[in-house]
Amino acid sequence: MIPKRFRIEFLARRREFITLVGGVAAAAWPVAAAAQQSIKTATIGFLDATSRSTQGQIASVFVQRLRELGWHEGRNLTVNVRWAEGRRERYAEIAAEFVKLKVDVIVTYALPAIFAVKQATSTIPIVFAAASDPVENGLVASIARPGGNMTGLSHQSAELAGKRIEILREVVPTLRHLAVIGNVTASNTVIEMQKVAAVARALDVEYIPLEIQRAADIQPAIAGVRGRADVLYVALDPLINTNRLRINTLALGARLPTIEPFREFVEAAGLMSYGANLPDMYRRAGDFVDKILRGAKPADIPVEQPTKFDLVVNLVTAKALGIDVPPTLLARADEVIE
Repeated sequence: MIPKRFRIEFLARRREFITLVGGVAAAAWPVAAAAQQSIKTATIGFLDATSRSTQGQIASVFVQRLRELGWHEGRNLTVNVRWAEGRRERYAEIAAEFVKLKVDVIVTYALPAIFAVKQATSTIPIVFAAASDPVENGLVASIARPGGNMTGLSHQSAELAGKRIEILREVVPTLRHLAVIGNVTASNTVIEMQKVAAVARALDVEYIPLEIQRAADIQPAIAGVRGRADVLYVALDPLINTNRLRINTLALGARLPTIEPFREFVEAAGLMSYGANLPDMYRRAGDFVDKILRGAKPADIPVEQPTKFDLVVNLVTAKALGIDVPPTLLARADEVIE
């Protein structure tokens, strides 16, 4: 039997231990509670101006980059993706929805969609994954110091007009009649078409504009230049991008070699593309979003411009058109689709 004195000491020490443990737990509880409260799910509104079938894979690149940076859907990230299907009226609707949802960042691309988001909010951070000359088009104050609530990446597509026509002339040395298809309701497309016209004049090449405003305009526009044009220059726009396979199919039927803005167009049966790497731009957009979610202000994040442009050639399309692509051009190509 345990002596009474030892039982009293044991009970006293037991009370001290319980008190000590209870005090530690009580002290730790506010810290644990605060840590739990600090875990906030970031919400992103992703407005794609085209369609899931057109841009789905590129959107996945963006989400994958965020995952690499520590943002996981279902854990600390929610991405609300909306597809505008190239319909201009949808841009404002989706932008208003994101403002109502109070998302932390809005990601989009293409000037019409970017302007819609810009008009919808002056406080929610906006990242454009690909924009045409953001300074000239009034999106940001400067490349180095964007100002406001917007920053992102510029693809400089319009500035490449001269280089694209130069590439066309290597494949079609007898180029005399240049058709250009573009959506004239988009300001960036109008600017690009003007640049193409200026280059054509300098080369004494006839400039044939195919001005469209909706998908229904595409077929008659291309059919109207069959036998009149030597090549088809495809100007960048969400409407054009959404219908790129249709455009290339019609161009093949009209025996028109094409030069287009991105690799994705060449994958859809286009002949050649020269432009920035679109998946890489969406990947970099993920870095912009990460910085903003961690406290950086869009006004202080410089706009990025591509330092490299990819030349992609589709030899399957070349064969269908009966065109022999010069070996010197193929040697310079970043990718050849066979």
